[in-house]
Amino acid sequence: MLDLTVNLSSLGFESGLSEDEKELLFLRSRSVGLTISGCAHAVFVCELFSLLRKKLNAENGCVNKAHLSVGILGGGNMGKQLAMALIRTSNLRSCDINLSTKRPETLGEISNMGVECYFDNIRLAKWADLLFLCVLPSHLPQVCSDIHCHLPSNCLVYSFTSAVPLNRLLMLLDHNFIIKPQYKFVDYDDVTSVWLLHNQVCTALKDKLVHSATVPLSMKGGLFLDRRWTSAVLYALLNMCTAEKLDSGNTLQLLNGLFETGVSTETFTYHSFVNSPNATSDVHKPDELFPWISLVNAQTKDTPLTDLLSRNSVRIYKVADFLGVKRYLSDSTVASTTFFKLS
Repeated sequence: MLDLTVNLSSLGFESGLSEDEKELLFLRSRSVGLTISGCAHAVFVCELFSLLRKKLNAENGCVNKAHLSVGILGGGNMGKQLAMALIRTSNLRSCDINLSTKRPETLGEISNMGVECYFDNIRLAKWADLLFLCVLPSHLPQVCSDIHCHLPSNCLVYSFTSAVPLNRLLMLLDHNFIIKPQYKFVDYDDVTSVWLLHNQVCTALKDKLVHSATVPLSMKGGLFLDRRWTSAVLYALLNMCTAEKLDSGNTLQLLNGLFETGVSTETFTYHSFVNSPNATSDVHKPDELFPWISLVNAQTKDTPLTDLLSRNSVRIYKVADFLGVKRYLSDSTVASTTFFKLS
């Protein structure tokens, strides 16, 4: 159907704005950029966890569940956008995604795609391996009060509630297995328009220009993701192995294989993750488990891993089909060349 309003500037979004109001238009692109980048990074974490789950299954049946259970708590704009991004741009099955919201009847499109939608936050918390918090800051205290006694210790909570500090989340949930991405904007000319190229997150993630801007630490869209997010993701993978009683020797072998590039000779060791009196040597028992690592500490304090990544200048790779096709992260080679490489 022909859109008769395309060239009518008087009907455009900016036509009714004053000059002072137009100076604030950059906030619109920032909001969209946060949504797109947030979904892209969340999908990546899901894909990486799913890949590790498959590799753990290959380790003599270390885990009982074959698939990752992903919960989304909150059915507002962020929750809906994330659900659609997971369905359309990840390798997750729709039946492995559940969404809890006060009005599940409004999520007909998502429900029809195979996602189970209901209003039972406790049920969702008990079920999920990875739980996304997509609620308003004003609702968070009550939500956390509902679920904090029901979160399994190995359930990764990933918070989109940007106005609530990480230490506040720790207190509300009494749970230290939390990732909360921190974003900052940097001033670049002609970057804000990148985020306004598309009006749907899933469409944007298939655009080479947009997904290039979502690569962590790239800053191509003027959006900077805190470097400690990288450390938190790696520590989350480590904890996932520990939860499945995988000893430190096999854990290191698995993680090094996960990010093997065929180019770098740098590998993770026990002391890449854990401080010890013998940090200058590799004296440890490979048949022992890694200690459980608080992700809150990993994002608020210096750790051996942040030091290692800083010294080796972690490089974040741009990939043409980043999050845009079903084959994304289908094997360890793709995982390594799209995300981490130690120089």
